[in-house]
Amino acid sequence: MTDKSTRDRLLDVAMRLFHEQGYAATGVSTILREAGVNSGSLYYFFPSKEALLDGVLDRYMELLWPEVIDPAFAQTSDTIERVFAVLTGYRQMLVITNCTMGCPIGNLALELSDTYPAVREKIKGLFEAWCAAIRKCLDEAGDRLPTYVDRAGLSRFVLTVMEGGLMQARTHRTLEPYDASVAHLRGYVDQLLAEGRTKRPAAETGE
Repeated sequence: MTDKSTRDRLLDVAMRLFHEQGYAATGVSTILREAGVNSGSLYYFFPSKEALLDGVLDRYMELLWPEVIDPAFAQTSDTIERVFAVLTGYRQMLVITNCTMGCPIGNLALELSDTYPAVREKIKGLFEAWCAAIRKCLDEAGDRLPTYVDRAGLSRFVLTVMEGGLMQARTHRTLEPYDASVAHLRGYVDQLLAEGRTKRPAAETGE
């Protein structure tokens, strides 16, 4: 077994357990047992549980594009539909978990932001990176959206819809709050697209 595989297994197990149980409720002994390693191996790579959390957040940043954004973007070339493809990916997580688990980053933000300033900064960076991916879609939409649209603000609103929808779906144990939130976002974006069409020459809109 290589050092790299041990470190990766520790991170994989910690990611899963922190998501399933929360950070505080996950004991180091549980991580060791699930990863099949001894305490010496853990503390060789991560001198504390908080250091392990730090590594987990770094792993989430590394996986944001290959695991979350790229698969969604691969489903369609339409820049607006890519936004909703990302949201559909989170809906699938709700389906798989029967609405029992929310966004792993959102969960950690709620649990730890008030007590771990360094963790709060890393979570902030993850949210900013997520918004940047959505902002990229909105920017690439060009004049399909009206010029007055604050694309940075809209990308953050998309994040709010996702996180709020996940939280409510988890609370109510049903997809309905998530679907309703996304549907209202869809209606708003459709209105923006309709307005954008009226501002463009007929030759561009195909009308």
